[in-house]
Amino acid sequence: MRTKNYHELLSNRIYIGGANDVEDVLKNEKIDVVYDLRAEAPTEETNYHRVHSPIVDDAGHQDEFIKKSIDHVVKSYHEGKNIYFHCQGGSNRTGTVAVGTLLTLGKASSIEEAEELAKAARPKINVKSENKEALKRVFPNG
Repeated sequence: MRTKNYHELLSNRIYIGGANDVEDVLKNEKIDVVYDLRAEAPTEETNYHRVHSPIVDDAGHQDEFIKKSIDHVVKSYHEGKNIYFHCQGGSNRTGTVAVGTLLTLGKASSIEEAEELAKAARPKINVKSENKEALKRVFPNG
């Protein structure tokens, strides 16, 4: 049995991980849409429903892009879709969107609580300071 490198953020609905895990998650789970958070994502066609929702890694003022990515995931969730989202390694940008998704869906009441829940789901999550600052601006009451 092969170890899964992706994780469930919300049971049987939202999965998170890295770019190298797309094939496995599509094979093992019923995924309706994949959100690729990489600004550096390849542009070739895929045989699955992939939406490019880029966030630039290690860059400030990504608020608009972070909010847009969170909104995509939440909209798909409310539409009843099963979702996988990823960046390259599944730690910073993926963690950022996971935190925002948990806050938006009311699964956490603060950025800190949402980050703890996200890390409990995927221990390698490491939201960098510039993205934490963006989350504070996007969720001023978080």
